[in-house]
Amino acid sequence: MADIFDVIADGTRRDILRFLLDRSAAGESGTSVSHIVSELGVSQPTVSKHLKVLRDAALVSVREEGQHRYYSLTPTPLDEVDDWLIPFLPDDVSVGLPAVPLPESAAHAAEVVGRAAASATHAVANALRKLPGR
Repeated sequence: MADIFDVIADGTRRDILRFLLDRSAAGESGTSVSHIVSELGVSQPTVSKHLKVLRDAALVSVREEGQHRYYSLTPTPLDEVDDWLIPFLPDDVSVGLPAVPLPESAAHAAEVVGRAAASATHAVANALRKLPGR
């Protein structure tokens, strides 16, 4: 399997992931290749090539219905990116939920809570490192 950082390094793949995230937040259970092609203005072979890379990295799942394929975001592999980035966050990052109201989208709310939990984990790890005798 390709390194997750190599996979998300490509701008077109990031555009596809963002589009699938937006579609998921809008309540869609899957998006066709033709919808991605028309939305991003990229050729069908290019989109298909990038979707294969994203599938191989388990960042998208595919549902087949007849001759049509519908793609959905599977964000779990991005946890590795979060784990790598957390140590670079400043120590004073708020560990609570943001002061802004939670969005109506359950998917986005889950993302906000997940990021808050990751920040809390980072804050606790930093606090433990600063204890005497460590």
